Amino acid sequence: MQRHFVAVVGGAVSGSVAAEILADGGAEVVVIEMNDRPYGKIEDGLPRWHAHQRKKEYEKIDARLSKERIHFLPRTKLGKDLGFADLVDQWGLSAVLLANGAWRDRPLGIPGCEDYVGKGLEYQNPFIYWFNHKEEGGFRGRKIDVPDGAVVFGGGLASIDVVKVCQLEIYGRALREKGIDVPMIEMEKQGIPAVCKAKGIDPASLGLKGAVLVYRRRKQDMPLAQSGAKDPEELEKAYAAREKLLSISQGKFLFRFQDRTMPIELVTKGGRVTGVKVVRTQVEGKKATPIAGSEEVIRTDLVLSSIGSIPEPIEGIRMKGETFDFKDWDLGVYDAEKGIFGVGNVVTGQGNIRASLLHAQKVATYLNENYFAGAVGAAGAEVVKGHLAKKAPLGPEKISEIRNRVKRLQAKVGYDSDYHAWIRKVMPPDLG
Repeated sequence: MQRHFVAVVGGAVSGSVAAEILADGGAEVVVIEMNDRPYGKIEDGLPRWHAHQRKKEYEKIDARLSKERIHFLPRTKLGKDLGFADLVDQWGLSAVLLANGAWRDRPLGIPGCEDYVGKGLEYQNPFIYWFNHKEEGGFRGRKIDVPDGAVVFGGGLASIDVVKVCQLEIYGRALREKGIDVPMIEMEKQGIPAVCKAKGIDPASLGLKGAVLVYRRRKQDMPLAQSGAKDPEELEKAYAAREKLLSISQGKFLFRFQDRTMPIELVTKGGRVTGVKVVRTQVEGKKATPIAGSEEVIRTDLVLSSIGSIPEPIEGIRMKGETFDFKDWDLGVYDAEKGIFGVGNVVTGQGNIRASLLHAQKVATYLNENYFAGAVGAAGAEVVKGHLAKKAPLGPEKISEIRNRVKRLQAKVGYDSDYHAWIRKVMPPDLG
């Protein structure tokens, strides 16, 4: 039987959605996942109090990747275990979709700051990974101490999660010192003031400064409630929603907030961070300009950078600055001639489950309707017209050859083609 065979690199939200749409459209799909489990930032990007959301998303991904015509290939990292050029040029695939996400933290941008990672400077992704796994018996990662007065730079929902982790850590520690042990999940659900009140404690009596979230633009500009509104009235509603969300979070977790401020230099002593020099900004539209003479030093033993994630460079993939060099960002076209596309966070740069899902649906549906059907759609038609017109399904021999390649690689990592059995085998009890 003739059909198309597609490789999807990355099995989380965007990868699994794309794989499902393509398989439902008749293609065979191999999902190449670098980890044991395909859950991506749902597992290690969301703090562990998101238990209900995590479970729901796990189930959705499992349902997609266990479908007929989808072949799961775990423990295989593109660029390390499998070359990009080999996949694109030697396999004979109909298309390759890059859904490997944005796992590398965007640099803080302070000259010389990378020398202090682990010495008072931490980035969001490893920080949340530590928080999620630090209580596991076999955890061998680097220990992170969260002092009172940590400074978090960022402005999105992920930044709120980072500053919440700081507050839960320092208030939990302060309560334990008084002989009161409150489960983290309970404190996150009820909020710090409510937990303290139930224990007969005034939070102020604990003498904590609390962490501070620092944002370079105005608080109403924070991307907490997304809005594409251009109408002044709708824009004001979006501003109000963002400010309300921030206020609720502050009231529940007691962190401080400072807007129109950006970092310019780490203050260090004895090889460790002891503070950060910041400067106030003048905000005009999306531009934040430093104000000369407004510099100040915030004393702290921990600076956390939560200013976004970018794709990890892969040998053979062209980069444009901090991102892959996509020719059409709307449809994630990387190379129309070779049929290479990107879906989800690797294109959007947003660590957002909903955004990943919608982008994957858009690109996969476009491929089904325009690429594999041989028709030329209106969107992106000029970019892919020549390639689409001559793209033909693969013959039975080529399909069988690709299947055998996949089976050999699956056997190499110990995967026996039973998706659900594999997930049961590699899922830690506390993450199920």
